[in-house]
Amino acid sequence: MLMEVRGVSLRFGGVVALDDVSFDIAKGEIRAIIGPNGAGKSSMLNVINGFYRPQQGDIWYRGQKRESGKPHKIAGEGIARTFQNIALFEGMSALDNIMCGRLTLVRSGFWKQLLWWGPAEREEFEHRERVEHIIDFLEIQAIRKTPVGQLPYGLQKRVELGRALASEPTLLLLDEPMAGMNNEEKEDMCRFVLDVNEELGTTIVLIEHDMGVVMDIADRVVVMDHGQLIADGIPAEIMHNQDVIDAYLGVAH
Repeated sequence: MLMEVRGVSLRFGGVVALDDVSFDIAKGEIRAIIGPNGAGKSSMLNVINGFYRPQQGDIWYRGQKRESGKPHKIAGEGIARTFQNIALFEGMSALDNIMCGRLTLVRSGFWKQLLWWGPAEREEFEHRERVEHIIDFLEIQAIRKTPVGQLPYGLQKRVELGRALASEPTLLLLDEPMAGMNNEEKEDMCRFVLDVNEELGTTIVLIEHDMGVVMDIADRVVVMDHGQLIADGIPAEIMHNQDVIDAYLGVAH
């Protein structure tokens, strides 16, 4: 397994966000996390990428227990994410936003970068070449120099995905990447998520409310409700699980 979440509990004062949650993430899979609003899905991603520190439980990554670390250090270990609300630098171009995702891979020191000479110059060319590959991969060549604040919502989401991919993650966390999109934009994003998984070999954890999308692209699904894990299995099993039906539809047994 690439990652194991073992007995994670997270509280904010008297509010229990996560209650003894355990599941695993296999290398190379698309793992969906679903549940109603307030179920603890985003809190779970924030624990995985180090933004929140749980009061109980452990995260095991690549066979080792992960000690508490800051998000930028965990990003350096190969875990990247996108956010529920777009978090881009609106005045910067699409290309420059994606370049920001390379920061964890920069090896030249501050003064070499400032002088932009020798190894630092060569390294920047290498980073820019990698970013251009991502731009081609996501089919956003036409907007590479456009400030992202001028882009429509769907393209901003694609740029944010590109920035996450720029760090060359082993594990990619996507928090509602298709929220607010029309059907055409969703179809495009689904295609890119599948391409990232299949062509780049990236393991993906996906939070998504569109059950059609989840059932089409996920290999396995975790279902949460009120901070607890209530189901875990392949999409076909989840669709017919009564606890899942009750959590979403409020139907009594």
